[in-house]
Amino acid sequence: MDRTAGILMPIFSLPSKYGIGCFSKSAYDFVDWLKEAGQCYWQILPLVPTSYGDSPYQSFSTYAGNPYFIDLERLIAEGLLTKKECDSIDFGADSSDIDYEKMYNGRYMLLRKAYERANVAEDNDFKWYVGENAWWLNDYALFMALKNNFDGKPWTEWPEDIRLRYGYSMEYYYKELYFEIEFQKYMQYLYQMQWLDLKRYANEKGVQIIGDIPIYVAMDSADVWANPELFQLDENNLPVAVAGCPPDGFSATGQLWGNPLYRWEYHRATGYEWWMKRLGYCFKFYDVLRIDHFRGFDEYYSIPYGETTALNGTWVKGPGIELFWKMWEVLGFQKVIAEDLGYVTDSVRQLVKETGFPGMKVLEFAFDSRDSGSANDYLPHNYIENCVAYTGTHDNETLQGWIKNIKPEERKMVREYLCDKYTPTEELHISLIGTAMRTNAHMCIIPIQDYLGYDNSCRINQPSTVGTNWRWRITKKELSRKLQKQIRSITKTYGRLCWQWNKELDDVK
Repeated sequence: MDRTAGILMPIFSLPSKYGIGCFSKSAYDFVDWLKEAGQCYWQILPLVPTSYGDSPYQSFSTYAGNPYFIDLERLIAEGLLTKKECDSIDFGADSSDIDYEKMYNGRYMLLRKAYERANVAEDNDFKWYVGENAWWLNDYALFMALKNNFDGKPWTEWPEDIRLRYGYSMEYYYKELYFEIEFQKYMQYLYQMQWLDLKRYANEKGVQIIGDIPIYVAMDSADVWANPELFQLDENNLPVAVAGCPPDGFSATGQLWGNPLYRWEYHRATGYEWWMKRLGYCFKFYDVLRIDHFRGFDEYYSIPYGETTALNGTWVKGPGIELFWKMWEVLGFQKVIAEDLGYVTDSVRQLVKETGFPGMKVLEFAFDSRDSGSANDYLPHNYIENCVAYTGTHDNETLQGWIKNIKPEERKMVREYLCDKYTPTEELHISLIGTAMRTNAHMCIIPIQDYLGYDNSCRINQPSTVGTNWRWRITKKELSRKLQKQIRSITKTYGRLCWQWNKELDDVK
């Protein structure tokens, strides 16, 4: 099995002119930068539309893409917008931060202008896209048009006739909101066209995309509104129980996510049809798929609806290996990473083993003074080949933030493990990256902030908090030639340079 490496950086964190990272030239430049740095993989976060809290793990749809990622400069080049129009919008002055309120107020206004000028009724490519994706797009576009019509309220607070999708009401709103529905479809058309162009470019450069999907969908989503039979809902389509996880290192009262739980017996009876559509759609957009909270397929944490914390939840058996038997039967072999972090039981380990999917090993979890035995699965010398090594994930502190915040005895454990008493603390992240790189793991993914040695001011997400997450952006000058050479050198040292062009590039140099 080849030894490979990659970098974790969300699309929204890319440098870009109009307030948020997107599918602009900067994204293509980053692909080139990754290639020169010797990386095989670019891991991103879910590309879906976000709602309150801006989390890509709570979306209005599991299928739709985030309109914020549409490249406005490309629309300028195509004559659908003017540079003056885009430059006149206030997207915020801080190039290292995302102001989502300004994004919401400005981005959609510009995209609507583009829609009004696009004459989609005569666009055969658009009409083909709408027909090809009608199986999910019609419900999503209507859902978003209705949300706007009802002042952004969740669908559970809409009038009963449309909340429960009565036929006459559906027909009425399809006519009443025709142009808003078409606008929503147009934004999805632009998103898909631009993303697939970027993915194709990355693949041509030898860079594969690691995508990410949550196991659950949001309650306030087109997925639940249009398919209530798939979820544990009552006669009024309100949840009976919701998802979360018990108390852990991230939260003393657990995490109350609030997502509706699946009615697994229904999915089993339908041959997991909805899941096959969902997974098949993902494999069209990504080369490798990371499934968040993979342990939920073995057992899921069920919290009674109405609870204010996750303390009173219980574990319930999920579908297990049966779902993946069906995936292999319908979709064939696909590359999947199982996010198997947190409290892992023997049955979860067995499920991951049966699937053959690589699990995740996070270096920051290795030096917990509460679990300091040599059998700790997260200690680097215990990594098996079939796993993916990380220094941290989007939910973790940055390496430097973590080094600063762990207990003194844990910091001592780190230095003893590294046999390193003398490296200055502000440079210790490089030693830790090297430790992850030299493990047996066939794949090693490092967040870009860890290579840069940044502190927690550059953290992507702090679970169980709202307001400061999903905002960090890198600037163009930070993606320097010096950093690129350093990453390439580390990657080469530990035998993780990929593809023939990397070897040829080294020969030339």
